[in-house]
Amino acid sequence: MRSVQTSEGRQPVRTGPEPPPPDGILWDVVGEVRQLLMLPAALTLQVAHPAVGAGVDEHSVFRTDPWGRGERSLGSFLLWVYGGQEGVEEGRRLRELHKHIQGSDAHGRRYHALTPAYYAWVHATGFPTYRHAQRYLGRRPYTDAEERQLYAEWLQVGRVLGIHERDMPQTREEFWPYWHRMLAEEIEPTRVVRELTSLNTDIPPPPWGPRPVRGAVRAVWPLVVPGFARLRRFLTVGLMPPEARQVLGLPWTSRQERRLRRLGRVLARTLPLLPERLRYLPYARRARAERRR
Repeated sequence: MRSVQTSEGRQPVRTGPEPPPPDGILWDVVGEVRQLLMLPAALTLQVAHPAVGAGVDEHSVFRTDPWGRGERSLGSFLLWVYGGQEGVEEGRRLRELHKHIQGSDAHGRRYHALTPAYYAWVHATGFPTYRHAQRYLGRRPYTDAEERQLYAEWLQVGRVLGIHERDMPQTREEFWPYWHRMLAEEIEPTRVVRELTSLNTDIPPPPWGPRPVRGAVRAVWPLVVPGFARLRRFLTVGLMPPEARQVLGLPWTSRQERRLRRLGRVLARTLPLLPERLRYLPYARRARAERRR
């Protein structure tokens, strides 16, 4: 961030990384409710890197507070896209938060959360996941031009997070060799990947809503959680790019593929018919309404 002195003695104008544009792809898709379905796939890909997986394993509260951890991650994501200067400040806050996260991975190698290659991988996983999920959750795959635009906007989000240009491929064409090299040389089924793709039912009930609602959810949760665990695994594996799924040894059958395509068609046809107050998360909805005003 640099300061530029304006004329006539006015206060310096702070400039810095530009968030993605309001007329772009990310403003349309990030805050829409169906996009929540693809986030577990992206998060699982992130922790498939041994260093990232070790950091999450040792320092995250995803086991004891999964709902709160997910809510905070989603809140940050929405800020990066819709928050303007707030998103830039959130990027700085997260870098400060990660300064002290370090340790050793499962192979005994030292890691630091802000090592550029590791930090960039966490961000990089979003683009191929969004691209793949669009084939199911959208009415059609992205066109070539839309893919290029999506990647350019994703780079803008990376700059908000403090990722330098030298640490991320700067074009879509440069991205795919990087992606395949990471899958071939770095990515593996870490302990956290195995947990996130298991049918583990040791998941606490969601803590939201009035006290009577929370009590009712706790009462029925033992009956609900097995189905929730199956759905979570189904979406995590199905919306992960197939080449990554193969590297991680996650089986996916033709029957599951058909089920996911049916689900995607229903969502792609019905959700766009809903008003924005039902389609978009509150923060995104407010930003979009303010933009129109």
